[in-house]
Amino acid sequence: MNARHVFRTVLMALVASACVVSASHAISGSVRVTVAKAALVFGGGGGRGVLTFRHRNYPFTVQGLSLGVTAGASINRLAGRADYINELSDFSGTYSMVGAGAALVGGVNGVQLKNDKGVIITLQGAKVGVEVSANISTVVITLDRSRSTPD
Repeated sequence: MNARHVFRTVLMALVASACVVSASHAISGSVRVTVAKAALVFGGGGGRGVLTFRHRNYPFTVQGLSLGVTAGASINRLAGRADYINELSDFSGTYSMVGAGAALVGGVNGVQLKNDKGVIITLQGAKVGVEVSANISTVVITLDRSRSTPD
């Protein structure tokens, strides 16, 4: 094996690995959200949150509907992360989730959401109120870019 062949092989391996890393390198952001909801079989709720992405804070609104075994009312204060964001516009949209949880005065809630652009939001936090649920939900998130602030 001559030096030229080794050099070419090493160069090709470096280029190939750089392409793999850059293609799969999506950015994550942190998310904080407060949602109030009430339900009896069909449920509805809404709230506000903040996405921290690329050193800026972007306020957003949340609106959702649920269908399933649900009864009660609660306020959820959740924090977590949003993964697989390529562009800020990927964050807005309709998310689907399947979740289950319970709260009697106070409890813990966790949820994972995914939209059609591949963004996955994983949240957990405190739930206050009286609610029992095992449902399928749809959540619509709308960013308010005009009110973004530096992190």
